[in-house]
This record gives sequence, structure tokens and C-alpha cells, in this order.
Amino acid sequence: MSIATIIDNVVAELVRQDGKWGKQNHPDGTGDALAASFALRAQQACRDAASRGSCTWQLILAEEVAEAFAESDPGALRAELIQVAAVALQWIEAIDRRDAARKDGP
Repeated sequence: MSIATIIDNVVAELVRQDGKWGKQNHPDGTGDALAASFALRAQQACRDAASRGSCTWQLILAEEVAEAFAESDPGALRAELIQVAAVALQWIEAIDRRDAARKDGP
């Protein structure tokens, strides 16, 4: 599946959520010391796994989410959430490639 199709899937989900709950405006709830500590641990776990050649999408996404949770500045939080979204899209794309390879395989 193409990245455009994946983005279309995400937009469809956004439309579904807006239809169910309307536009939502919640506080960010980010930037506390616990989140900062979690971010440091997630970064280290990702580095450790990468150094062993065993990094996973779960670790990468967890690191990005943890970094977003640690941000209190709205601009920096936005940038981190863009990274979260990009990693999630890449992960979906990787799943789709595996599925296509499996279907095309022997």
C-alpha cells in the first residue's frame, strides 16, 4: 500500500473520531519530571537495542512518544508529535510491505 493510501486511512479515522466525539480540546498534560525520566529510559532502550542490531518498531515508536510526553513547549511538542506520526506511518508501511511480500512469495 502506498503512503498516500495509508494517510487516507488515517484521515478516514480522524473523520470517524470527529463524527463520534466532535472536535476535542484537551490539555496536553506533558512535560513533567516523570515523563522526562521515561523519555531518557526509552532513548537508552532504543540505543541499546540498536547497538545489538535488535531495534524494533515498538522501541522506536515508544521513544518518540516518550519524547513527546516529556515536552512542555508547544512548538517542540508539535515537532515531536509529527515524529510520532511519521514513525507510525513508516511502521504501517513496513507491515504492508511484509504482507505484500508474503502474498507474492512461494
